[in-house]
Amino acid sequence: MSQFADMETEKSKSRNLYIVLISPHGLIRSTDLELGRDADTGGQTKYVVQLAKHLSQHPEVRRVDLFTRLVIDKKVDKSYAEHTEQITDNAAIIRIPFGPEKYIRKELLWPYLDAFADGILRFINKSSRYPHIIHAHYADAGYVGAYLSALYSVPFIFTGHSLGREKKRHLLEKGLNEGIIERKYAISRRIRAEELALRKAHLVITNSQQEIDHQYKSYSSYFPKKMLAIPPGIDLSRFSPQYRFLSKASIYNEVTKFLHEPKKPMILCLSRPDHRKNIPAVLHAYGKSKELQRLANLILIIGTRDDIAVMESGPHEVWQEILYLIDRYDLYGKVAYPKQHTADDVPELYRIAARSRGVFINPALTEPFGLTLIEAAASGLPIVATKDGGPREIITYCKNGILVDASDEHNIAETLYLALNSKEHWRRWSANGIKGANIHYSWEGHSRKYIRMAKKLLTKNVKRKLFSPCKRLTRIDTAIISDIDNTLTGSKEGLEALMAEIKSLQSFVGFGVATGRSLEKTLSIIKKWGIAMPDLMITSVGAEIYYGSQCIRDESWRGYINYLWEPEKIVEILNGLTGLKRQPAEDQREHKLSYFIDPDIAPDVSEIRRMLLDNNVSANVIFSHNQFLDVLPVKASKGQAIRYLSWKWDIPLQNILVAGDSGNDKEMLKIDTMGVVVGNHSSELSELKNEPRVYFAHNEYAWGILEGMKHYKLIQSERPHETVLN
Repeated sequence: MSQFADMETEKSKSRNLYIVLISPHGLIRSTDLELGRDADTGGQTKYVVQLAKHLSQHPEVRRVDLFTRLVIDKKVDKSYAEHTEQITDNAAIIRIPFGPEKYIRKELLWPYLDAFADGILRFINKSSRYPHIIHAHYADAGYVGAYLSALYSVPFIFTGHSLGREKKRHLLEKGLNEGIIERKYAISRRIRAEELALRKAHLVITNSQQEIDHQYKSYSSYFPKKMLAIPPGIDLSRFSPQYRFLSKASIYNEVTKFLHEPKKPMILCLSRPDHRKNIPAVLHAYGKSKELQRLANLILIIGTRDDIAVMESGPHEVWQEILYLIDRYDLYGKVAYPKQHTADDVPELYRIAARSRGVFINPALTEPFGLTLIEAAASGLPIVATKDGGPREIITYCKNGILVDASDEHNIAETLYLALNSKEHWRRWSANGIKGANIHYSWEGHSRKYIRMAKKLLTKNVKRKLFSPCKRLTRIDTAIISDIDNTLTGSKEGLEALMAEIKSLQSFVGFGVATGRSLEKTLSIIKKWGIAMPDLMITSVGAEIYYGSQCIRDESWRGYINYLWEPEKIVEILNGLTGLKRQPAEDQREHKLSYFIDPDIAPDVSEIRRMLLDNNVSANVIFSHNQFLDVLPVKASKGQAIRYLSWKWDIPLQNILVAGDSGNDKEMLKIDTMGVVVGNHSSELSELKNEPRVYFAHNEYAWGILEGMKHYKLIQSERPHETVLN
């Protein structure tokens, strides 16, 4: 039975919400999470799985899909190579293959996120379940979620978890220089993605109010009115006190085998082996305090490990320092640091520490929330926690411990001693923690608040949903894509007749343009000629793709064509060539260099291509209208863009009619589409007359497109128009 069974019967019958969660990095599965395995597999991975599980149990939710990365790697469990894994009957983990098959750290995933976005898009479109809400977790997911939200025209929720600006600040304080930080953490790209996500998000959910008031405030896209703190819940069935019974769990033996006096109170520290977790500070505090050593043992549960020597550099450095400090302070017999533990061991670890009358410590330099603090509280274990971030609110709500200056080793030692040495304080904090965790940090309460806010977003989004380019493109099986100048335009009457025909077919036929013009100039001529707003626009000779009236740029295409693109080198090679002149700045684009060319005095176009190749430059050189020369990335052109759109939106190439009149249309006419060359075409296209899938119309401009549509049996009826012999 659902944990929401107490809610109204009528509501329980109205399951209709489909929520998409996105979290690309870390090792994510529904059970036995490898928490602490590395810097990417921590509280966030647990949070998103639990969020998916508990949202799916809400009576107004039909389905929750958690999208992450598919990993095929002998070094990790084979479960991460399963494409789909059920969490509950109506919640699943969907693993999308992108980037290298092997498991890599999150900082190396950035170049592959566009492929991740396309993979999610294709999965959702094939399932014909369109999301009501898209919720992205962490900066990388924020980049993907902002894009997908725009395509589906649905509300976008963002949760940053930990923030790049905060991480950079702490790393700089530790003495790392900006160059090292950038190389290791791709920090500038992460911050840009966070700025984008914050700007595009309709709601930012944080774990604590402190994040809103302080951490997010350093961003230029800081809009506190659309931010809401909803503390995550915990599974109270797993985290509960059991004081009276001696533990028989194997983890107890794994811990106590390190200790000379295992019955002493335990200081439990549980985290990933990450520099930000500040574990060495606890060892310094404990190692310098003989009183603390006399009073308690120190238990370090710092992820899992087999061989420190083969760890990645970050965890390796943390463990090197831990082992060095244990040896430096001669803490053998007083510190336990077992190599392995499972997710099922974690609740028992809290209970073992609570039975010993110990405390839990979180010494992190910055802690957005601190899920382990709530778990400890629910288990009856008092906490000592950093005063930075979420712990402030936890202790305010639960009144179950003390805040500490994590940068002050002496303060850490004094605070731990105080927490352990007062039986009265300890009993009160233990009881308060159990009560506070149950009142303030249940998943039931979290889910209710979440769905309430989601429904408010959906109410505001009703009008916006009508203009979803994604839903439109997934419902069509045929498309008409035409050049603009002298193809669509040229005859007002012909254009009006064509637009009327396309409108009559719009339930299954999409409409697009493919032009050499920039987006701005494309929109200007669309308005001037009264052309219906296209479903998609290929602009700048195939260098850019946009969707719908909101002109949503296809970021996946943008990333795809960036391969081997060296614009500065191209300009240097072509600079000063006779008969070649750069077009104005407004005609130059990120992935298009445009020139005026005088064919009578300039080098032949084939010679220009050879010059680029001789200089090891891969590029696509396009000559058109006997006066324009465009240089694009080697993967960019109108034809390549149409191939990409066919794959992305599952519209067979054979079902796409393309129409053009000049040389920059040549490639899209030659691929396996329904090609139409209008009667007023330039001589550059004459060589296509023997192509089997290219129809040369007798009629000019839009009349020629209509003639082509009839030729390919897209329309049957005759329409009166002028016939111009070719």
